[in-house]
Amino acid sequence: MHPRTTDVVGNPLGWLDSHARRREEAGLRRVVRPRTPDGRTPGNPPHEDPAHPLDLASNDYLGLSRHPEVIEGGVRALRTWGAGSTGSRLVTGTTTLHGDLENALAHHTGFASALVFASGYAANLGVLTALTGPDDLIVSDERNHASLVDACRLSRARVLVIPHADVEAVDSALAERSWQHAVVVTDSVFSADGDLAPLAALHAVTRAHGALLVVDEAHSLGVVGPGGRGALADVGLAGEPDVIATVTLSKALGSQGGAVLGPPAVRAHLIDTARTFIFDTGLAPACAGTALAAVEILTSTPDLAADVRRHARRLAALTGAPRPAGAVVSVVLGEPERAVRAAEICRAHGVAVGCFRPPTVPPGTSRLRVAARADLTETDLAQAAAAFAAALGTPPPGVPGPPGTPR
Repeated sequence: MHPRTTDVVGNPLGWLDSHARRREEAGLRRVVRPRTPDGRTPGNPPHEDPAHPLDLASNDYLGLSRHPEVIEGGVRALRTWGAGSTGSRLVTGTTTLHGDLENALAHHTGFASALVFASGYAANLGVLTALTGPDDLIVSDERNHASLVDACRLSRARVLVIPHADVEAVDSALAERSWQHAVVVTDSVFSADGDLAPLAALHAVTRAHGALLVVDEAHSLGVVGPGGRGALADVGLAGEPDVIATVTLSKALGSQGGAVLGPPAVRAHLIDTARTFIFDTGLAPACAGTALAAVEILTSTPDLAADVRRHARRLAALTGAPRPAGAVVSVVLGEPERAVRAAEICRAHGVAVGCFRPPTVPPGTSRLRVAARADLTETDLAQAAAAFAAALGTPPPGVPGPPGTPR
């Protein structure tokens, strides 16, 4: 009998109760915790310090989501264009503001052109499904983001999932030559582990086989590379004719939306064929306005990227985590219950951290995901040190690396 067969005749959703119980027993239930304007989450332990809620859970790596100029960019767009984009980008959903944002993104990252989507998820779905089909091959890293996994599934191409960061496995997969077109797809900085893909080696292999390299720079834009231009720019691959990048506007840029970066021919092809571009409502003007303001700040303040990387290294030292490539510090604890408890202790000390459990990460690797920000202060780092000491059962450490530590 199928495991989802109704528990009670006439109740087609009866299986949900037993499913929820099993997840509860495994420590895998998830809870939505709404924030208040001051950053607190209602229902937290009463001894949480409401005066100093420290956000080390969000992806607001540069602290731009509340930057006055970013907010003003959104307000200006609201007053000029209204609340919604009013339609798909091919009908009424494209404004001159969207074009300005695309030009700014392309210029900052070193690509010839950009196309903005309503989300980073939609950008990944759009690019892979538009560039591959039934006679093609996609080679995908086993730790790629869920949006890339879903894009592979929807592409109708043959998909080979290879071990994490295994360049030799990519080479072997492409050598089969049982494909018309081939795409190698990877995150640049992986969202749960915080490590960096071997981009230069991957590109050498893809180019040798005449394949295309698609890189999700969601956790690299604004953080990695000179002035936060991304990991591809850092290794000199931005703008190469056989390289495409995707980015999100919702992390370091503090807004919402996504984009595909690449040659103009790719942009034109996506406008014609990418279903998540053609059939989705365009990015709201306020999001385009805030993202554009954030790119302008990033361009004019290149030290922001170095600041967040420096703070990430200090947070890693406090937790005993590996040296991070970007802003993500991954503190692997093992079983879900231990990770949940550690996150709760951090929250009780006024520090919000991510708690990643299966299926987000492999079984036995539940963890705290700590996200550094460029705007952390010495007081913030001291508060984080106390919270981690309590949560991880270690003696309270000093905050390593005085201001001015080499970056």
